[in-house]
Amino acid sequence: MPQRHVVQMSTSHASYGVCVLGTEVFLDTRRSIPKGATSFEVHATSAVTVHIIHSPMTKPMINSRWPLDPDIEVVVTIDVTSRTINDNKVKISYYGQEGNELSVAWLYLTCVDVSLDVDLNRNGRVKSKGKDKAKWTWGPDGQGAVLLVNCDRDSPGAGGTDSGQVDIWTTADLQDMSVMLLRTQGPSTIFAEYQVVLHVPESDADKVRVFHAIRSDSHPHYKPVLGPDKLSYVLDHVGGGENIFYVEGLAFPDVGFSGLVSFSASLLEVPHKNSPGTPIFTDTVVFRMAPWIMTPNTQQPMEVFVCSIQRGSDTNEVFLEGLQVLLKKANCKLTICSEVETRSDRWIQDELEFGYVEAPHKTFPVVFDSPRNRGLKDFAFKKILGPDFGYVTREPPGRAISSLDSFGNLDVSPPVTVRGKEYPLGRILIGSPLPWASGRRMSKAVRDFLYAQKVQAPVEIYSEWLSVGHVDEFLTFVPAYDRKGFRLLLASPNACYKLFKEKQRQGHGEATQLVGLKGTERRSIDEILADESLKNDNRHVQRCIDWNRDLLKQELGLSEQDIIDIPQLFILKGSRADALFPDMVNMLVLGRHLGIPKPFGPLVGGQCCLEERVRALLEPLGLTCTFIDDYFSYHVLSGDVHCGTNVRRKPFAFKWWHMVP
Repeated sequence: MPQRHVVQMSTSHASYGVCVLGTEVFLDTRRSIPKGATSFEVHATSAVTVHIIHSPMTKPMINSRWPLDPDIEVVVTIDVTSRTINDNKVKISYYGQEGNELSVAWLYLTCVDVSLDVDLNRNGRVKSKGKDKAKWTWGPDGQGAVLLVNCDRDSPGAGGTDSGQVDIWTTADLQDMSVMLLRTQGPSTIFAEYQVVLHVPESDADKVRVFHAIRSDSHPHYKPVLGPDKLSYVLDHVGGGENIFYVEGLAFPDVGFSGLVSFSASLLEVPHKNSPGTPIFTDTVVFRMAPWIMTPNTQQPMEVFVCSIQRGSDTNEVFLEGLQVLLKKANCKLTICSEVETRSDRWIQDELEFGYVEAPHKTFPVVFDSPRNRGLKDFAFKKILGPDFGYVTREPPGRAISSLDSFGNLDVSPPVTVRGKEYPLGRILIGSPLPWASGRRMSKAVRDFLYAQKVQAPVEIYSEWLSVGHVDEFLTFVPAYDRKGFRLLLASPNACYKLFKEKQRQGHGEATQLVGLKGTERRSIDEILADESLKNDNRHVQRCIDWNRDLLKQELGLSEQDIIDIPQLFILKGSRADALFPDMVNMLVLGRHLGIPKPFGPLVGGQCCLEERVRALLEPLGLTCTFIDDYFSYHVLSGDVHCGTNVRRKPFAFKWWHMVP
């Protein structure tokens, strides 16, 4: 509904007012009607359109006059800005019973334009005069501007992220902000009597900062004008033209914050210098804070991170050699983090998760630092945060964290469609206890953050049955160059027993596992199949994985054809499970190249029968398998290849604002 500004009319003196282009001015005639008047007529200069609002029963009189009914309203609009003050005139003439003119009320109006504008259509350009600017809508035809959380560090020497700085230290920082324009037009002298104020609701003020680009003689100066401690800003010397503002996001969507923030520009009538003023017109725009987005294994890898461990008995030199072979095949950048930087913590997957933020004008990667806080505690903040590389973290109050807070327990599916609902950016997977059970759980602060991003609706699956308790111990996704575009791989005790029984029937029961590994207990296929305790352990594990299988089929819209069972055995330690041999689903996925933990399975005809089976399952999909020895450097320490690596991937081509969550 258009905004209304009310002007009092009078027959004793002329009235003067200001109106904003395209808005309605309601003429309050009740106090100006002379005694004995029964009808009136309205005349106006050419730029003014007069609207007489009346009930269907009221009709104009023959001579274009209107009866003075109490329900009649006079509204005027002007669609051209004034060149000079008072250049629009409205005249109301009042007539008595005999048709004689009793008196006249004059109104002189100056029309100005005040418009607050943003990138409403999300195409990287600020659009003027959009409709419904105060609404933010999802979808390909949606509208509303996007704001980035300025969580990188463009400013050299800054202690933390740029959002922690009250001032702009480098113009590179402006690229991480969204432009907002305040356009004013009209006779400059009128703005001496009226104020233009930019303001933000108190509830949004701590989520944003606004800088006014002020042109000085030599270079622009960026003045902080709105933010956590500033709710309004009065513009000085407003005339015709544009004022440029840069809007900075300070907070990601989270519990209690939907991600929406609004700004308004108001034109105020100020009768006295020190009075607060009354608003004649307000223009409002809305931004949505860009969510943090995870990237699934199906996205192209850009950089692999791994920690070098050279001290102690469990060095990872052999592992690094195997990894370098894979990275050459995949033609991907490898970053080896020194032991000094990582403080001898090799579990880089558990410490951090790479994602990104995107606005129409800018995209940059953002690392999410887990609250796990072991040797790699400061690594993301000190070594990854930098120009165009953002940082975010969530710490639970009281620091009560469990193994499930590590990000080996956080994954994301490729894009899926579930019962007709599309998830074009996939769905986040979080490992948890069973819904009705108590037990270790990812911190509420982290889960709340993940749910609040909205665009990758999380699914909580059951991982608490494992000793370490991470989702990457029993599932992964690999690209498939066919109908679905991916497969879900699940660790499968059943598939392993089936393979070993097959080999036993073929006369290979004496083939042993872990050949060539010093100090390990080598067991034959016959011995493994005869171990009733191990069978019982794996029946339990298979039931846990099957529970997840059904849940994932339902929540990701998968069929049996989309799932591949990878042979794997587990062993219970107490009530929770560990992988019996290197856990093959705990792999590194780099496009069509897979870095798989070398399982050291029973040798049949000189070949590891587990490797052979996995190749037979995955190579027909166009994937290549590189088996990497991580036995002593990771596996015996309760992790494997995926746990010891981390991948930064290419953002989705799909724009998150085009989806409907």
